[in-house]
Amino acid sequence: MQLKHVTRNFGQGAALLVIEAIPMWSCPSCGESYFSAQTLHEIERIKALRKSIAVNRMVPVAAFEAADA
Repeated sequence: MQLKHVTRNFGQGAALLVIEAIPMWSCPSCGESYFSAQTLHEIERIKALRKSIAVNRMVPVAAFEAADA
């Protein structure tokens, strides 16, 4: 197992929260990955306290428009 740090998005629009540098365990052989219970608890804590701990940033957003096949 390898420890990686990933970014995940929660919610959308005005309720969007981006959490960076989340530790995630990943298997280089099969590609399966998981978060530890402690990490999941911390994600929930961050989500609950988002108004007091999150920093607002401007984020560019682009829409993916697939060409018809």
